Amino acid sequence: MPMDLLKQIAASRLPMSFRTPKEIDEVRILRQAGLVIALIPAPADPLKLAGSEPAAQVLAITEKGREELARIRYPGELPQTKRRHPGLKNWLGGKRFGHALQQVLPARGHDSHSTRGL
Repeated sequence: MPMDLLKQIAASRLPMSFRTPKEIDEVRILRQAGLVIALIPAPADPLKLAGSEPAAQVLAITEKGREELARIRYPGELPQTKRRHPGLKNWLGGKRFGHALQQVLPARGHDSHSTRGL
């Protein structure tokens, strides 16, 4: 299945070579779908018996390929979540920051001006 191969490619260092006819066909499908940038050999000429063994070489995963990887999930996989600093919510929420200001600044009413008699 080409999507399994795409996941394998994403988890590996590139460039990556494939030599079996099945893998070469799957790389061809991924390239035609615009998911990878790859060099794929021309179809074999049965009259030629000499020459190097054909191989497909994946050079990169395209932006479309990365979007597709992010979209698909297989059974048993956990969804990808963005990790946040555990204390960031409290700090941004002002609870800890506000508490520190209360300790430093003198207590005042709603009016920030001093209440001197006029």
